[in-house]
Amino acid sequence: MALSKLLDVVKSSSVDNWTKRNKEAFSSLFGADEGRYPQGASQAVTVRAPEMKTDSGVPFAAYIHPSNPPSGAYSGTSFVIFPAIEESRPCLIGMGVGTQGLSPDESILGRSGHSRKIGAICRWLNHAFGMGKRVAWAKQDPTRTDIELPEDVKMEWPEYKPALEKYSREMYALFRPSDNNEATLAALTAFLDLLFAERGFGSLAKWNADAQKLSATWMEYLMPAVSCEELKSLLALRRYVILQGPPGTGKTKMAVDLLEKEYHSFGRSVQFHANTTYENFVGGLAPDYAPNEHGLQFRPSPGVLMEAANQASREPSRPYLLHIDEINRADLGKVLGEAIFLLEAATDSDRKISLPYDFGEPFHRLLGIPKNLHILGTMNSADRSIAIVDIAVRRRFAFLSLWPRVSVVQQNGCQLMQDAFQQLMSIFVEHASEDAFALVPGHSYFLEKDEERAKQRLKSELAPLLQEYLLQGYVGGFAEPIRSYLQRLDSL
Repeated sequence: MALSKLLDVVKSSSVDNWTKRNKEAFSSLFGADEGRYPQGASQAVTVRAPEMKTDSGVPFAAYIHPSNPPSGAYSGTSFVIFPAIEESRPCLIGMGVGTQGLSPDESILGRSGHSRKIGAICRWLNHAFGMGKRVAWAKQDPTRTDIELPEDVKMEWPEYKPALEKYSREMYALFRPSDNNEATLAALTAFLDLLFAERGFGSLAKWNADAQKLSATWMEYLMPAVSCEELKSLLALRRYVILQGPPGTGKTKMAVDLLEKEYHSFGRSVQFHANTTYENFVGGLAPDYAPNEHGLQFRPSPGVLMEAANQASREPSRPYLLHIDEINRADLGKVLGEAIFLLEAATDSDRKISLPYDFGEPFHRLLGIPKNLHILGTMNSADRSIAIVDIAVRRRFAFLSLWPRVSVVQQNGCQLMQDAFQQLMSIFVEHASEDAFALVPGHSYFLEKDEERAKQRLKSELAPLLQEYLLQGYVGGFAEPIRSYLQRLDSL
């Protein structure tokens, strides 16, 4: 088994023969006989594992950049192992920055993709192996060596206190092993695969399938999937939910499917826009025909919310869904008005608001929302013209993010579409800031099995979107990779 010697080192906190054991474990990582990585990858890092006693310093082993001196402080990113102060506990493992700074790895540590991947790996480890407890931690920005490890992490893992105190600023990812060898091996492999990938080395051919499966597993935590069942469950719990995501991820389709299949069409869909008003949504005066000299008069007219509440109240045993498409296109604070008071899923009392007019049966001058009325808003995260900024509004909705799905493109796109999708995903994952990452085009732009039609769609649908991103300055931090991608599309 690849990494077996390294796993043995981590499983024991003994520092006896520390240098020798770590050098042997390091050597076993390379070459076709027992290694996971090609022999050339051994030149991309070097192992530092000085002999020392637990009472005379902080024992460690680190895989560091080979440009560093053979002893003393080092710089750049590294994979690190720290023995516990209790010999019954396995070693702590993680990723850190040398105390001498970022060089020569500024390009790795400063790239959004590195921190994004580290964060996804740690989220995966917590969900897969934590059993409700934190076993992994990641810093938002690895370059911020001015920020110390949070105190709660130090308190949770007291057996590693000396290492966590001494290298509190330098560590940017940590995994706390247990007796579960599968979890420890998974963490070791994920960290090392990423480290060598950042150095330009993949795994040996016989390990490619395993490496791709592992990468795909933790990548799911970078852009997590959302199912209709999950959305339905959240609506049942919170009643008011906003499904947000980049263009082309299927937000509206999921909402419509949910209404038809899970709510059995008991509900309705409406679309918000910049001119949507309180009168449209809650209710207000509207002109109506009258047999007088003017031919009309103004009467109280219920809005969408009042009509939905009325319909839902007629069948209180059935969940009713009001789907609001493009919910962020309207000024929600103004559209809701005092009705925002009603959007409180956790309250035990039946909230009601006074209306300015008598709207007749069943509400007259008091409006309430029946408990079986659920509201689902869909929101395009690429639309920066109008956004939900009112904190009072935001806290009343639960938010779910819908991301592009690799599996959907693999099932419904030709090879050209699959390649174009992977290339664009890689650009956004590696280079986009957190704000820009929310703009990554969805899978619907890549769903075409005919190659000729695929070329046309990429040029006529995807390319204009990316050009608009460039014009609006949304992808300013990585404009050149986007321009290069557009050139490839143009050459098809």
